[in-house]
Amino acid sequence: MKAIALSGISPLGPSLRGVTRPLVIGHRGAPGYRPEHTRSSYLLALDAGADAVEPDIVFSRDGVAIVRHENEIGSTTDVAEHERFRERRTTKTIDGVAVTGWFAEDFTWDELAQLRCRERVPQLRPDSARHDGAEPMLRLRDVLDLVAHERERTGRAVGVVLEIKHATFLASVGFDVAALVAAELRDAGWDAGQHPLWIESFELDILDRLGASGVAGTRVFLLEATGAPFDRVAADGAQARTYDDWASPAGLAELHGRVDGISVDKRMILAPGRSRQGGSVVADAHARGLSAFTWTARPENAFLVRRHRRAGGPAAWGDYASEWAELAASGIDGVFVDHPDLGVAVFGREA
Repeated sequence: MKAIALSGISPLGPSLRGVTRPLVIGHRGAPGYRPEHTRSSYLLALDAGADAVEPDIVFSRDGVAIVRHENEIGSTTDVAEHERFRERRTTKTIDGVAVTGWFAEDFTWDELAQLRCRERVPQLRPDSARHDGAEPMLRLRDVLDLVAHERERTGRAVGVVLEIKHATFLASVGFDVAALVAAELRDAGWDAGQHPLWIESFELDILDRLGASGVAGTRVFLLEATGAPFDRVAADGAQARTYDDWASPAGLAELHGRVDGISVDKRMILAPGRSRQGGSVVADAHARGLSAFTWTARPENAFLVRRHRRAGGPAAWGDYASEWAELAASGIDGVFVDHPDLGVAVFGREA
């Protein structure tokens, strides 16, 4: 399995320099086995040997950075079963889409701490769903402390890939996201560049603000296969620059110096659209001094590109190893995985 030496691409922290294989990143912990963003999910990822884990963050009403994939929490917690919270069900427009449910920013952290986590896709992951209701939500601080403890316990270089969700929406309802993130990292001792830390977002504006504020960490711009960043949509409407344009050689050249890397939907590598024919977004990024990650490597047929699906229905595992080998062959620098043990087995060998 061939991969480039990461030390020549971007600052990954002294303990990860010289790695010559894709980094294995536990995407929300190990959600293939436990409900996402729970303590047991992160512990499984660390025990499996993941190089880093990825917490997504939104905020409580009182400004606590909490670990959830979305600010709508009805699909991943038992909030609907709490009688006193039922009246808080509402509809909001999040990144241009009407969403009905319960939203983290309408609860204090003390209230959120009463909730218990649930599997997001129980029809695909019934084994994980058996653990519904067993664990509370986490704060970002909890995950940072968990990873720091793992580093102290094992001496292993473990990092955090921090994804900031819905920055433009949160700013519109009064949150200074950059200041809150900076304070959280400072209070946890993660602001001095001594720990491997990446900060990523689907929006460039928040990455710019974090860079201007001096927050340590490798800044990564997330790229969807379709659409446009919502910060630009909010500012420019239909004229907003698309993700596809940012993924072009010219767009990547503009990103150099503004961010340290990109992280792309795996379809942009495995099933590139017409605009990417004849070129590789990974190679194009590397040629312009950017690192390149991809998301999300999962074994279930429902998540594999068609040529790697096998019999057994959406929840059955297909030929994931062949798909992941294609990702590795692209020269990718890091891969987000839902099953970190499988990720370590496929990607976790030095070139």
